[in-house]
Amino acid sequence: MALKELLEIDDLQEVYATSKERPVLLFKQSTTCPISASAFHAYQQFVERANEDAYFVKVRETRPVSNQIEADLGVQHQSPQIFIVKNKAAVWNASHHDITVNSITEALEEA
Repeated sequence: MALKELLEIDDLQEVYATSKERPVLLFKQSTTCPISASAFHAYQQFVERANEDAYFVKVRETRPVSNQIEADLGVQHQSPQIFIVKNKAAVWNASHHDITVNSITEALEEA
């Protein structure tokens, strides 16, 4: 599956609905941060290799969506940040340099 950008708060409903069927990847990125760019590149590499539902949100451009994710999942905002969402709950998250192809792979195997 290709990456899908979340542009509206309503787009989160798709993520949460899918998360009731299987774990879903959700990535928050800053388009102005080099660490975020590196982490997003790792995320893209993972998605290209795997057949997973994968979503992302640009935190500066779509701040209401980013804020809603924080409120819904109860995990303090960081950027970059990745979640595995299952049954509308964050079952795993990582940020900054902890976002790697290997960390995502291992977390999904455990989810």
